[in-house]
Amino acid sequence: MALAGVLLFVFLYSGFFSPEKNNYPVVCVHERLTGEPCASCGLSHSFSLILQGRISEAYRWNSNGMRVFIFFAAQLVMRIVFSVYYLKHPETARQLIVYDAIASLTLFLIAFIPFIKWIFRFL
Repeated sequence: MALAGVLLFVFLYSGFFSPEKNNYPVVCVHERLTGEPCASCGLSHSFSLILQGRISEAYRWNSNGMRVFIFFAAQLVMRIVFSVYYLKHPETARQLIVYDAIASLTLFLIAFIPFIKWIFRFL
């Protein structure tokens, strides 16, 4: 449930701060240090625009924004569903952990492979 809270915070952050005002408190350290954008630059803008239904604009801010947004949304749903299922069927804890790990790893790789590639290219 703690992870669900963190994920909910990510969505609230994206909904609260505005791409029009550019009032995001978290800045890209890589861009600040090198002057060049990184693979995750524009994700906050992209998330905010996705929440507003402005998908094509979100894509322009970060072409990977939608896949990362879907990862976080899926994780939020999974945290809630797995928690509720565990509370009703605590004897399935071991199976739930295996299913959760496999599903989370698969979703993570699908969502973040462009970022992983960028890191290795950058290094």
